[in-house]
Amino acid sequence: MDDEDRQALVALMIEHQVLKFGEFTLKSGRISPYFFNLGAISTGSSIASLGVAYARRISQLDLTFDVLFGPAYKGIPIAVATAQALAEMGADVGWTFSRKEAKNHGEGGRFVGAPLQGRVVLVDDVLTVGTAVREAVGLIRAAGAELTAVVIALDRQELQDRADSRATAVTSLQAELGIPVVSLLTLQDVIEYLDLKRDHDKHPREVVEEIKRYQKAYCVRRA
Repeated sequence: MDDEDRQALVALMIEHQVLKFGEFTLKSGRISPYFFNLGAISTGSSIASLGVAYARRISQLDLTFDVLFGPAYKGIPIAVATAQALAEMGADVGWTFSRKEAKNHGEGGRFVGAPLQGRVVLVDDVLTVGTAVREAVGLIRAAGAELTAVVIALDRQELQDRADSRATAVTSLQAELGIPVVSLLTLQDVIEYLDLKRDHDKHPREVVEEIKRYQKAYCVRRA
C-alpha cells in the first residue's frame, strides 16, 4: 500500500466511525484520545474496500499459503472479504473461522469454512496486548496447521513497557512467533492524515494535538 492508499483507508475508517475521537478508557487503563472499532464496517461497499486493502497488504508479503483464518467475531468478515479480493487478484485461497465454542451437533466442530490445514494467514482487527491473537494461534497449531503471518488493520504502536523503547504488542508478538506480524495502518499514518486535514471541522487541530501528546507519552514514533 502506498501513501495514497493509506490515506484513503484512514478516510474510510473515519467515514464509517471505525476511528472515533474523544476520551476512551482502554483495557490497559490508559485514557486514549481515539478508539478503533473495525466492527463499525457494516456495508457491502465498505467491507469490500477493506478486503481489497487486506489483500494488497498480504500480496506485498509474497507468501505461499492455503487458508485465511478469521477469529470470531470481527475476524470473520475480514477473512471472507479478503479471500474474495484475493480471488479477484488471481489467488484463490480458502477461508475459515472459529466458533466461540465447539458445536456438538450437526456438522460439529470448532471451525467453519475451509479445512484448517496447510499454511495459514491470520487476519484480525487490532492488537492491544495480543491475547485474542495468541488464542487463535493456539487453535491453528492445535489443528496441525502452520501459521505463516498475522495481518491486522491498525498497529497502535503502543509500548508494552515504557522502560523498553522498542517493544510494542506487534513487535513482541512477531518476535514470539517468528513470523511477519504486519498492519494496514499505524497510528503514525492516522496522525499524518489528520495533519493533512487539520482544518476540516470533523477533526480540528485540538484532536490532532491530543493524539500527538498520547503518542509521545505511550508510543513508538517513526523517525
